[in-house]
Amino acid sequence: MAKLLAQILLTAVLGCALSACNDGKTLAIAVAASPASSAQESSTPPKVVSKEEAFVASGPIIVEHQVDVAAQRDGVLSQIHADVGTLVKEGQILARLDDLQITADLEAARAKTRSTEADLHNWESEAKVLQSDYERARKMWDAELITKEQLEHAQFKAESDKWEIKRVQELLVNNQRMERSLELEVEKTQIRAPFSGIVARRYIRVGQQVSKGDRMFWVTASAPLRVKFTLPERLLGKVRTGHFVEVITPDNAGTPFQARVIEISPVVDPASGTIEVLAQLVGPTRDLRPGMATHIRLVSTP
Repeated sequence: MAKLLAQILLTAVLGCALSACNDGKTLAIAVAASPASSAQESSTPPKVVSKEEAFVASGPIIVEHQVDVAAQRDGVLSQIHADVGTLVKEGQILARLDDLQITADLEAARAKTRSTEADLHNWESEAKVLQSDYERARKMWDAELITKEQLEHAQFKAESDKWEIKRVQELLVNNQRMERSLELEVEKTQIRAPFSGIVARRYIRVGQQVSKGDRMFWVTASAPLRVKFTLPERLLGKVRTGHFVEVITPDNAGTPFQARVIEISPVVDPASGTIEVLAQLVGPTRDLRPGMATHIRLVSTP
């Protein structure tokens, strides 16, 4: 009797299994959901990447020196010596303002200074003569050969000449300062490069009237190239000065550039919860230019 019941039960189970196979659904779902089957299909576990290594920031390429060169005085532009793309050295003349009037004023001031210097030499020579006369008058007074009035006359002349010398000396100093002031104004007509670099923009043309403070050129250094970017506060202890980052541009995604962290902001921006980082590119930089947008990827630190 027991054997008969077992055979009936086995027949029912086999019937259900065959019915499921005919449907093509239940068995397939069972196999797909089997954990053992999934483990067999993937023999190697997926690589786990840390959040720090996976983090990518964005930032521009910058240089330390980048400035608009402005006019230091009013004037009319007479000459242009540099244009966009010109490599310049520190102090090199980029342009000139018309300086005919101020140069003439400077020459007049120099002539006045020379005249005052001649007057001073003349008064100094006369002072020596008057001092000698006074000393001789004292000896004659001691010998009772002249009156006291004659002695005092010689004394007063010598003393008054000394005050005249001081007056001319002050006049000479004033003329020299005026001359120096005009020399500075002449220098202001010469627009010079503040540092070595390249002219990125030119805002002026010959014959243009400019006013003090008007932009004339934009000069930028070409090296060293740097990238500035921000990192979330949680990475504050993960990045240090001297660590390296990878710099990626749209046209070099396969071969990133290397940059060394040179500065980390000592404060956290409370509004964004980020820190500002500055890194300097090392090695060949090929066609990189200031202002280019980049992606910065954290890499293993030394």
